[in-house]
Amino acid sequence: MAHKVLLLNGSPHARGCTARALEEVARTLEAEGVETELIHIGKDDVRGCVSCNSCAKTRKCIFDDGVNEVAAKFKEADGLIIGSPVYYGSPNGTAIAFMDRLFYSSGFNKTMKVGAAVVSCRRGGNTASFDVLNKYFTISGMPVVSSTYWNMVHGFTAEDVEKDLEGLQTMRNLGRNMAFLIKAIGDAREKYGQPERERGNMTSFPDGK
Repeated sequence: MAHKVLLLNGSPHARGCTARALEEVARTLEAEGVETELIHIGKDDVRGCVSCNSCAKTRKCIFDDGVNEVAAKFKEADGLIIGSPVYYGSPNGTAIAFMDRLFYSSGFNKTMKVGAAVVSCRRGGNTASFDVLNKYFTISGMPVVSSTYWNMVHGFTAEDVEKDLEGLQTMRNLGRNMAFLIKAIGDAREKYGQPERERGNMTSFPDGK
């Protein structure tokens, strides 16, 4: 069975630090027999969600841009990696807007697709950004892929990242772990089927108690 992972580069720089990290993961996935597609979203004109709820009926975002194009590919993929630089201690605003709309508007079941976040920075803010991006996966029944350190690289340029040998090593281990998990889930799905998914109960306290 063929497997595929989408990698989204949320940086405005197509050949910068984030791209270099994602490329290392992609090479490893390909070496492990997993097809990859790297999509650069960081320079797209991506507006945030306006909470119109049109997608509840149409199953796609009302703004017909790259989000809907990626959603169609995401539906068929086994995994998704979002990469972002750190801006003021958080992921790039474009990456957040894209992920908000991608996950909210796409109505298909994402259970047991695997997800991973990759972040890059010059100095700090990596772990905070890493935490933000992983929440898209944990709210969607998607196993989060780990590595031998948090999935981060350091540098001001792609050339700097080449010197971050531990960071690149972390990317390779992430790729191997993701390939293994995708294959293992595929085998388990054939043997056991998908896990049951309960929906419908929402905690609310309208009476104030």
